[in-house]
Amino acid sequence: MAPTPAWGPFAVLTPEASPVTIHSTHPFAEGPRDPARQLRGRLVSPVTLWTTGDTVERAGITVSSTEVVRGEPGRLLGLIDPLSGVLDLVRRRGTWVVGVLSVAERRLSDAFGGLDPAPGGPFALTDWEQTAWGPRAVTVGTWAGVRLESISELGWSALVVGTIESVALDDRTPLAHLRGRYGHWTPGLDA
Repeated sequence: MAPTPAWGPFAVLTPEASPVTIHSTHPFAEGPRDPARQLRGRLVSPVTLWTTGDTVERAGITVSSTEVVRGEPGRLLGLIDPLSGVLDLVRRRGTWVVGVLSVAERRLSDAFGGLDPAPGGPFALTDWEQTAWGPRAVTVGTWAGVRLESISELGWSALVVGTIESVALDDRTPLAHLRGRYGHWTPGLDA
């Protein structure tokens, strides 16, 4: 019996051993790296859930490129996939809810981000309250009701800007995203 390779119990298939062949190059070669994407990956981002619609038609998407701008009135902006159903519905309705997801709501993030399966769709994962701005997951304690101000093209995204009309806050630990992974901030870190 041949010794097990150092990298584990996996064997490399050869054309002689199998009709299946393995590429001689990396099958998922990355190509040139995008410096802007690498920089973005090093910035800690909030994990928010943007939802819009009503009980008949609704849409949602996980957004980490969300920013709050202070002023009178306060504004909320985010970068959204221009092909998303959320963007079309926000354009038609003119309002949406931005929920700040907590550590306990990671599954909602993955489902609305298209990473995890959600039998019945992502809206089936929790209970929802219909607000004047759109559906709000009842488990989300920090959220804002937003009215559309503008949508413009910015790079490969749609920059969505809205006026904050309502805010609710709680003290749950918010979910964060850094370098492709979830986490959360712990107060009291020493330099």
